Amino acid sequence: MDLRYLTLLARNFPNIATASTEIINLEAIMNLPKGTEHFLADLHGEYEAFQHVLRNASGTIKRKVGEIFNETLGLREQKELCTLIYYPDRKLQLIKNDIDDIDELNDWYFITINRLVKVCRNVSSKYTRSKVHKALPDDFSYIIQELMHESSTEPNKQAYVDVIVKTIISTERADDFVVALCNLIQQLTIDRLHILGDVYDRGPHPDKIMDILCSYHDFDFQWGNHDILWMGAAAGNDCCIANVVRIALRYGNQSVLEDGYGINLLPLATFALDTYGDDPCERFLPKEFVSPDADQRRAAELVARMHKAIAVIQFKLEGQAIMRRPDFDMDDRLLLHRIDRDHGTITIDGNTYALMDNSFPTVEPEAAYALTAEEEALVAKLHRSFVGSEKLKKHMKCLFRNGCIYSVVNGNLLFHASMPLNEDGTLKDVMIQGESYHGKALLDKVGELVREAYFGADTPEQQAFALDFVWYLWCGKDSPAFDKAKMATFERYFIDDKQAQAEHKGNYYTLRDNEEVVDMILDEFGVKGQYRHIINGHVPVRTTRGENPIKAGGKLMVIDGGFSKAYQPTTGIAGYTLVYHSRGFQLVQHEPFTSIDEAVEQGQDIRSTVQLVEMTNHRMMVRDTDKGEELRHQVADLQELLHAFRSGAIKERAYRPITLKV
Repeated sequence: MDLRYLTLLARNFPNIATASTEIINLEAIMNLPKGTEHFLADLHGEYEAFQHVLRNASGTIKRKVGEIFNETLGLREQKELCTLIYYPDRKLQLIKNDIDDIDELNDWYFITINRLVKVCRNVSSKYTRSKVHKALPDDFSYIIQELMHESSTEPNKQAYVDVIVKTIISTERADDFVVALCNLIQQLTIDRLHILGDVYDRGPHPDKIMDILCSYHDFDFQWGNHDILWMGAAAGNDCCIANVVRIALRYGNQSVLEDGYGINLLPLATFALDTYGDDPCERFLPKEFVSPDADQRRAAELVARMHKAIAVIQFKLEGQAIMRRPDFDMDDRLLLHRIDRDHGTITIDGNTYALMDNSFPTVEPEAAYALTAEEEALVAKLHRSFVGSEKLKKHMKCLFRNGCIYSVVNGNLLFHASMPLNEDGTLKDVMIQGESYHGKALLDKVGELVREAYFGADTPEQQAFALDFVWYLWCGKDSPAFDKAKMATFERYFIDDKQAQAEHKGNYYTLRDNEEVVDMILDEFGVKGQYRHIINGHVPVRTTRGENPIKAGGKLMVIDGGFSKAYQPTTGIAGYTLVYHSRGFQLVQHEPFTSIDEAVEQGQDIRSTVQLVEMTNHRMMVRDTDKGEELRHQVADLQELLHAFRSGAIKERAYRPITLKV
């Protein structure tokens, strides 16, 4: 091996003793069970359901509590303990309200802390002491370590352990200690979290989901088309901005923009009242609006006018982008100039349809895609709000730091939506700036362009293209984040015809149940091993129609089960979680989540059904993972360093920890 590399390695391991100690450490780590991975997709702003699934680790904590206390606690006590672990702050307050006697409360603290320590000891058993130590809260690090590694059943240690717990209580630190233990249990139960796209849109609180993710201990993110839309908006693409605002208004979630990200919608409201004040905009009322209350009706009508105003602006901006980028091949989406105002009809693909709404006061027949002066001013204000939002910048940088368009992790190829394919199942060539890309090269190029759009490219022209391409990823027919013949937004608003509204999916969606096709894609990305899979989201699995999320003989899994409430009538459930532990894969199917209040006050957990997808023929260890491969290389390098020390090629030195001078 190159002595220059070994000399650098010797800076950290300067002699035989330190190098051999590290080899022993790494070999030991490789023989621990692999940590548990959780896969979630298409959260769509459903913060409460996401938070609960994360806190209960898709039912894993409940199962572990049952295993530990099956013979000593009844179901009610187990449920109470689980609820405490999920929501320690709120559950503690309820318990303290119910217990008036201080001695009784102290007894409860003593018993509960000991139970939590048992759970913590169990969930930490897969990890090294070093890894557990890094997860410990600073305030209680030493105390938790002592309790986890000492047993009160040992005669010589019983008094020692008991006094620690009693002193925590007597110094009035019990509440903080219980919260710290519960949070530690949650963190250790999920070793790594994979989000397969679409945090944004439809649901009320994607910003709160992003707050959780940006502080999460270990997660990766595969961008979905809705996330890419927001990334484009944050980068300053006006088509993306218009789409983001339109979708928020469609679902009545404008508070995400105003309160979550500080986007000022007042100019849009003013413009909408001035321009569409006499238009009832019935087609644009917020989705599922049914309130008969007069005040709520007036508020909804204002939202409807804002909704229509931004939709028309969106169609104009998109038309400009389509004409600016003929290589996107989206001329069929140029619709505004096809409207026959006199007859109230529109002609698309040779078919003429009656329009359900024929009021377009800002659309000039001779210049259908030109913004009015007022629309231009409004777009400029929205542009400044999006680009200037500090919280949006923070969340987008988090998505870039932890995410990409795809990932390969432990034998699993993760991407949100699709892989463009030809009808015969071969990889489809997609033209980008005059060059052809397919498969892995296509996704690599897509990831590169998204980053150029946000962080800047070598030339202004290249960044302008990258910005437009981010919008194309949202709705383009060859976009791996979308892959449908069209996005029929205009048709859904204005044409009452299911065929016109249909969005025909790409070939991937019909071929992904074919094992040969799935194997070909896995080979393209260099995914190896006996147990390898593609894991997707994007298209909801319609369980009510008998659709199976497990496809291609178990080699492909689709885990969009309807976290978004808007999809639950279609899917019949409320989402999937895929759990990958040392024994194999489990698919957890969730029923709709009621509320955090019910979870805390009544112990109502999400009802979940566990389906065994695939169990390995041996327990997977760290050595069987990507991390294990990395550790094996490190061990090999250290073995070479030992040889260099023993042969005299590199001289041993005394180990001196590096200290920084202030």
